[in-house]
Amino acid sequence: MGPFLAALDRLPTGYSEGLFAGRRWGVTLDLSADRRRCWVWGEDLGGKARISFNLYRLADRPVLRPCEMPAETVIAFILGYTPDPVRLTPPPSRG
Repeated sequence: MGPFLAALDRLPTGYSEGLFAGRRWGVTLDLSADRRRCWVWGEDLGGKARISFNLYRLADRPVLRPCEMPAETVIAFILGYTPDPVRLTPPPSRG
């Protein structure tokens, strides 16, 4: 799970647009205040494909919980998604 976690950690929080498999995607990444829970929602901007999951970073190991899709689909998406640095929106303020 090391490459997956490294790729996930490189994604910007908040909303971004980018490419996956040659298609434009909109992706929202939200982190809990302690950064131990991560939620990701993504959608193909020109189609019907979706990606959604939660990741819990527990003391002994990370736990991936895909939403109605195989874990392999989630992992392939995170490893292959490239955000466009021009289309980033910062997350809302938490303070």
